[in-house]
Amino acid sequence: MLITNARLADGRRCDVRVDGERIAAVEGGLDTHADERVLDADGDLLLPGMIDTHVHFREPGYPEKETWATGSRSAAAGGVTTVVDQPNTEPPTVTGNAFDSKAERAADSLVDFGLNAGVTADWKPDELFARPVFALGEVFLADSTGEMGIDADLFATAVREAADHDVPVTVHAEDATVFDGSAKERDDADAWSAYRTAEAEAIAVERACAVGREVGSGVHIAHTSTPEGVDAANEAGMTCEVTPHHLLLSRDDLDDLGTFGRMNPPLRSEERRAAVYDRVRDGTVDVIATDHAPHTRAEKDAGIWDAPSGVPGVETALALLLEEARQGRLDYERVRDLTATNPAAVFDLPRKGRVEAGRDADLVLVDPGSPREIRGEELRSKAGWTPFEGWNGVFPRWTMVRGEMVYERDEDGERFGEAGGENVRLSR
Repeated sequence: MLITNARLADGRRCDVRVDGERIAAVEGGLDTHADERVLDADGDLLLPGMIDTHVHFREPGYPEKETWATGSRSAAAGGVTTVVDQPNTEPPTVTGNAFDSKAERAADSLVDFGLNAGVTADWKPDELFARPVFALGEVFLADSTGEMGIDADLFATAVREAADHDVPVTVHAEDATVFDGSAKERDDADAWSAYRTAEAEAIAVERACAVGREVGSGVHIAHTSTPEGVDAANEAGMTCEVTPHHLLLSRDDLDDLGTFGRMNPPLRSEERRAAVYDRVRDGTVDVIATDHAPHTRAEKDAGIWDAPSGVPGVETALALLLEEARQGRLDYERVRDLTATNPAAVFDLPRKGRVEAGRDADLVLVDPGSPREIRGEELRSKAGWTPFEGWNGVFPRWTMVRGEMVYERDEDGERFGEAGGENVRLSR
């Protein structure tokens, strides 16, 4: 395959030759080979596919919310070519058998994937580390969906075990001891943000990083929602991620979102949101990941203390960031780095994350001049809703995983490829 007339994130115009699963050449003026399929990019933007290192595809246990088939279709339509699934399914991914069960279901994925192993009081590290685990985590330092919160001693043990097996650790950093219990007397949509305080995140990030330094191992802080948390990770020499919802939404949006805006960690003040955005822009934040957490409308349409936490986002993340770039608030190279190049580097995926010879042909073509309005009912996730209803996003013309088209959209409609995703820890 030869992709002609493409524009890369750094502005270069080039052709890209794909040979099998890999990129063979990235140059200007490549000659067409016999029997080679030619795709004219027509000057549009060619990016490495997004590596979403934080999704909850809910299978096994909750197929009414999401399956690997529906979640990966949503990913492909959003330009995501690799996803990393978290362990708080049912059963939780804390034993070898549970890991194997999830791996069987992941065979339905259109995109490549990683499977994280979880930590609970009865986890089986020897069984888990004998398997192709992507990372240990999301390790919960406070309860969230699945009630997998653990104490400080078990966290330290888990980090040491992971370091011994050269497995990364990702952390959900909130300290429940400094949650504000007085907020439980309220029933407005902002009560959840008042309850799970910004201080709770900053303290937990500092403690998680201290354990990492003591063990001599890096930790990656998941869905960092405050500038204090980002700074604590950065100052400790650790990495962190920010979600699109913490980047673009704040407590000011909760009057409109209601309980559909409940998440862990919660939305923060507009001032903190803006400060997090500054750190995304200047390079302090390493990764954008979605924490894609599909819940049904019926579940979310409840009281603030009863609704489950989380929002869907795997299909809209890259589109929203590209719209930010189109509006001049980010540049395309930063979007590329946050969504692909940096995740590949942080999590040791040498075949992913760049448009260059020798890398996997995980490619996304977008027309930055053609944004579309985001409508929840049109997204492929089973959730059928989005906190970004009515926002603009720049969505792919097509998405390719290791040289195979998994999504195409044109004037005749859209088409999806077949399931063929692979565990990236078996192929790196």
